[in-house]
Amino acid sequence: MNNFHQSPQAYVGHVTLNVMDLNRSIPFYTEMLGFKILNQTATSVDFTADGSTSLLTINQPAHVTQRPQRTTGMYHFALLLPKRSDLADLLAHFITTGLPYGASDHLVSEALYIADPDGNEIEIYTDRQADEWTWLEDGVQMTIDPINGHDLLTLRNPEGWQGLPAKTIMGHIHLYVSELQATADFYVKGLGFAIASRYSDQALFLSTGNYHHHIALNTWMGVGAPTPPENSTGLDFYTIVYPDATARETAIQNVIALGGSVVEKGENFLTIDPAGNHILLSLS
Repeated sequence: MNNFHQSPQAYVGHVTLNVMDLNRSIPFYTEMLGFKILNQTATSVDFTADGSTSLLTINQPAHVTQRPQRTTGMYHFALLLPKRSDLADLLAHFITTGLPYGASDHLVSEALYIADPDGNEIEIYTDRQADEWTWLEDGVQMTIDPINGHDLLTLRNPEGWQGLPAKTIMGHIHLYVSELQATADFYVKGLGFAIASRYSDQALFLSTGNYHHHIALNTWMGVGAPTPPENSTGLDFYTIVYPDATARETAIQNVIALGGSVVEKGENFLTIDPAGNHILLSLS
């Protein structure tokens, strides 16, 4: 695995979602996806792959409602597996359990796609080595091609699927936004990411350190899409991890200079992108 998710890069480290029914969601995330429970209360669960680091939290807010269609928010979060054989084991698990899934070869990676009981979409993927990626003048080359499932399944481990590997990390997040230009300025001029690729005038892929993307933005819910109501299902907030306090403070001051809001939240800081997506700024 390449070092795109550790210092000196800024990257997505954690995602927090709202769900309708915690008791319905827990079996999905443990039995179908393979997380372990790290902490649990009456209204929230922290999930881990390695037994000590939380990658995902699900909350059941009071008076939770289903997120309306055609709003901003999360398209999907993406878990990065350490090895291609891990993806093969997961694919075999999905086939065995009958869980509906999608699959794509993106040139830079191979990915499976599923949805939780509330329709929150999840990508699980493995990267190809960075020296196999093709960089053109307008960015890294990515596609949506069919995955070679037969070839992938030849890599299954003899012991079969054993849950998420301990070295699973949060690979990226893909967001629905209401427009691209001001939102791109927020992430590039504000938070310090660079544009790694574009898809027409509909989507941008952003990263640090020449990763294919840590954050993606699209307008597929429509230009001018509204923000979903508070306490609706879907994204509550996600966390960007900065390598040190200086890098984070630079991002904070840049966001403020752009007219954005930043508020202190414990040891971290909370900001909101122009589409209404909440972002926690933390340190590694």
